[in-house]
Amino acid sequence: MKFTLSWLKQHLLTDATLDDVTDALTRVGLEVEGVHNPGVALAPFRIARVLSAERHPQADKLQVLQVDAGDGPLQVVCGAPNARAGLVGVFGAPGAYVPGSGITLKVASIRGVESNGMMCSARELEIGEGHDGIIDLPADAPVGTSYADYAGLADPMIEVAVTPNRPDCMGVRGIARDLAAAGLGKLKPLAEACRVDTHPVEGAGPAPDVRTDDPDGCPAFYAQAVAGVRNGDAPAWMRRYLQAIGQKPISALVDITNFVSVDLGRPLHVYDRAKLTSALVARRARTGESVEALNGRTYDLAPGMTVIADDAGVHDIGGIMGGMASGVSASTTDVLIECAYFAPGAIARTGQALQLTSDARQRFERGVDPAFLDEGLAIATRLVLDACGGAPSAVTRSGEPPLQRRAVIYDPHLARDLGGLAVPPGRQARILLSLGCTMGAIDHPDAYTDALFATIQRPWPVTVPSWRPDIDGPADLVEEVIRIAGIDHVPSMPLDRPPGVAPPVATPAQKLERRVRRAAAARGLDEAVTWSFVPEEQADAFGGAAWVVANPISEELKAMRPSLLPGLLAAAARDVRRGAGATRLFEIGRRYVADAEPLTLGLVLAGDKRVRGWRDGKAAAFDAFDAKAEALALLAAAGAPVDNLQVMGEAGEAWHPGQSATLRLGPKTVLARVGLLHPATLKAFDLDAPVAAAELYLDAIPARRAAGTARLPYAPPVLQPVRRDFAFTVPADLTAEALVRAVRGADKAAIVAARVFDVFARAKEEGGDQSMAVEVTLQPGDKAFVEAELKAIADRIVAAAAKQGASLRT
Repeated sequence: MKFTLSWLKQHLLTDATLDDVTDALTRVGLEVEGVHNPGVALAPFRIARVLSAERHPQADKLQVLQVDAGDGPLQVVCGAPNARAGLVGVFGAPGAYVPGSGITLKVASIRGVESNGMMCSARELEIGEGHDGIIDLPADAPVGTSYADYAGLADPMIEVAVTPNRPDCMGVRGIARDLAAAGLGKLKPLAEACRVDTHPVEGAGPAPDVRTDDPDGCPAFYAQAVAGVRNGDAPAWMRRYLQAIGQKPISALVDITNFVSVDLGRPLHVYDRAKLTSALVARRARTGESVEALNGRTYDLAPGMTVIADDAGVHDIGGIMGGMASGVSASTTDVLIECAYFAPGAIARTGQALQLTSDARQRFERGVDPAFLDEGLAIATRLVLDACGGAPSAVTRSGEPPLQRRAVIYDPHLARDLGGLAVPPGRQARILLSLGCTMGAIDHPDAYTDALFATIQRPWPVTVPSWRPDIDGPADLVEEVIRIAGIDHVPSMPLDRPPGVAPPVATPAQKLERRVRRAAAARGLDEAVTWSFVPEEQADAFGGAAWVVANPISEELKAMRPSLLPGLLAAAARDVRRGAGATRLFEIGRRYVADAEPLTLGLVLAGDKRVRGWRDGKAAAFDAFDAKAEALALLAAAGAPVDNLQVMGEAGEAWHPGQSATLRLGPKTVLARVGLLHPATLKAFDLDAPVAAAELYLDAIPARRAAGTARLPYAPPVLQPVRRDFAFTVPADLTAEALVRAVRGADKAAIVAARVFDVFARAKEEGGDQSMAVEVTLQPGDKAFVEAELKAIADRIVAAAAKQGASLRT
């Protein structure tokens, strides 16, 4: 929501400075997003008179001007066709920065003639689109004064963020009301603020033929016609307000509707009556109907959408945007002014379905004041009459707006009990009255007296104003009192802390997440945080999304991720496009399946694991074993029994066949998927080089058993371990994991570790079997092994390997 300081003061009687206003806005809960003062950029530019204009001796299209900006004549070279002696314009001296051109003026020689500054056009100062000539001011404009001050451009523009529950603050008057309640000034009467009488205009002749046939989408449709208008320029003050907030003035009729929408939060629409063929009706759209909107796009309408139409077709997407077919133009002479109430839910559904947003939609879907139809129509009609002339008709009122005002029983002690701030009851009453509430016989803050207030019984009967649909109960009134009284006045209250050591607050799942995050970072992986939403085609590469958002903020963020890998792969693809040699990313987050949101860790390894060098030779890419090593290390950090894991099968369709696997506890519990990704999967992310990845399902890791006794301190072994190597000839289909598992099970008391350290496979014509060398670590207890014990253990190892089809090499 944008407005200028002078626009605000048109509604608020105050001497407050800009800083006072912005501080007060923040205090009452209206976040100031920015302040822009065009007068600062235009400060160096002054009003100047052209004393003489002579032809440039070296250029036919240039003139040499003598310019007086209050400090005596200066020579300026100018190419504007309207430059002439006696013209009063805007002069920029050397050193001034021209915002529209992005240049800083300096003394320069132009075709051999010295030029000391510049006479400026409207576009060069970014105050308009005119660029055919320099600004031409009235002859009595004061020479030497600041142009920004003269033109009223030194008016700061304030932008505030309005939350969805505050439709009243989508108009300047609503913001002024909040500031008045906060003590920054006094709210002016509506007629004074709007510059017109707010009583209905008593017209002559028949009222326009309008009605509503859609009481759910458009409960009330008011209209008034004006004949014989002249659609020229809007008043200068109105154009200045609209330009200051970034809106381009178009014509008086259009500018008036835009002004009323921003000024009062009351969207309107004006139709050219000559383009209407019959009665104007608010109804539901019919199958096959479409409309070309004022933005130039054609929208196909669905049954159920509220539209404004006549017998010829649809003229308006109700409450969102008007149509080109009945829009006003410079030749318009007869108009129909629409002031309707549209249901917020209907507006939101239609806007989402059409992917169409507008200033009107932003206001209607929040909920405009249903009691402001007559006054809004009267203000718009009188502004049209003042700017365009014409003769008004009678008013047509079709339907009934929802005017039920809510009554809330309020106890002033709640401000202290719920809000933590003890506000005197009289102060609370004045705050609520200033915000538009009524309390018994007191219906206006000026009507408040201590004697009259004393007659109101507690708890107070508070009637909520029609423009505040967000106030629904006593707690909402507490919020209003506290934010106006000042939330910064709420005292800080430390929470009571029990004596002794504070109990732990992290859950086991949170502790697990922290351990794994630290472990991944310690292993050189970079943490990424990606969107929980991904494009549907990326989700399809990993089995498809279980959940798809019906109204996404973007088609690129439509599907809820079934895996963490799509986001990581997209990030890796961006790294590759930017020339990154190696990418090592991980993320911990939720993936979204049909019935759960399991905690998951994903990691991708892309690019070169090892760069080329004089010692290692060629660069080496990441492979499936790199992903497996990372997965095992992170599972170990998470507390998973990695020694009991089994490598089984392939990881799925998204993974490379033969170069991927699952890590399982038993045949059913999958703790991780590891390996290289399928080339088709990588193609969906514009990756053409192999990528290793892993996905760890942290929710599947079995919880640690609660210890029945206190944990004993670690005591290192007294004796050194003994290592023995065994070389086995094994069948071609026997996995290293199966062999190692058999060896470790041969003597669980003595064998503490076993690993394969060498593999040699013979060609098929030589038998096709392979040799695996296994290093076994034995740990003696309180006494060293004797030779007979070592031989017995070795025999058990050989026997266990034989059960897997392996034989000791001789």
